[in-house]
Amino acid sequence: MTAMTRNNDKALAAFMARKAEIDTMLARLQQALSDEHFEANPDEIHWGHVGDLADMAKNLHEITDRAFGEGEYTE
Repeated sequence: MTAMTRNNDKALAAFMARKAEIDTMLARLQQALSDEHFEANPDEIHWGHVGDLADMAKNLHEITDRAFGEGEYTE
């Protein structure tokens, strides 16, 4: 096995570990928060809840723009 192959194997293992980490975070966001309306009672929603979701949406938008080469990441 060459040094380059060993390096590629290590890079692939690290990549797959990060992918699994992202998959876990996405599933957790979907199952534990979004599916449960971010644990907010509709009768108790206030502008703080809106601000929290706006901040989360902004951060996720940054991530999706980067992932899909959109927004500021457009070539």
